[in-house]
Amino acid sequence: MFSIFLEGLVLGAGLIIAIGAQNAFVIRQGIRGEHVFAVATACMLVDIFLITVGAAGVGTLIAQDPVIRASAAFGGGVFLIGFGLLSIRRAWLATSSTWDDAEASIKPGSGRSARNAVLTVLGLSLLNPHVYLDTVVLLGGLAGQYDGMARAWFAVGAMTASVFWFYGIGYAAIRVAPFFRTQRGTRLMEGTIACIMFALAFNLLWGEIGVG
Repeated sequence: MFSIFLEGLVLGAGLIIAIGAQNAFVIRQGIRGEHVFAVATACMLVDIFLITVGAAGVGTLIAQDPVIRASAAFGGGVFLIGFGLLSIRRAWLATSSTWDDAEASIKPGSGRSARNAVLTVLGLSLLNPHVYLDTVVLLGGLAGQYDGMARAWFAVGAMTASVFWFYGIGYAAIRVAPFFRTQRGTRLMEGTIACIMFALAFNLLWGEIGVG
């Protein structure tokens, strides 16, 4: 079970650790020391809810049909490979302004109160189609490769990645943000994500092919 938990943890981390307006906003709040706990908690709860929906709904649907299950495995593998290639592209094109560009997409003055900060990060999370693709469709589909407690362990692993990531970048923002603003930091992060995505895609596709 631990290996399944670890797979969910690594995949969840690979999907959420990417430069974007949501992460830039959490880090900005951390640097300012404004409502960090509330903002990180909001991000975490959104992820937990969507992962649960995906694992229970999409995962159950996929698990009940061998054809859909195989299609989800191959589709997920292709998606992971594509995600990894995009990370390589972002690493190749990275500049010292990459993080600044993401931060610039945040609505100015949106973090003046706890209510505004939470509403802003909820908007950045729930209005982003990739959030649903990553959590409900992809993670839910991959969770469907497992049954019973194994699927629950996979989902908990993905949720744990969200907990560590959002609280981590929020409270360690002063140290993390300056490094991610550099070309080297961006390339290291995106390169790591690419390696994770390729490894998970290989494991997923090999497991499906190996069944025969």
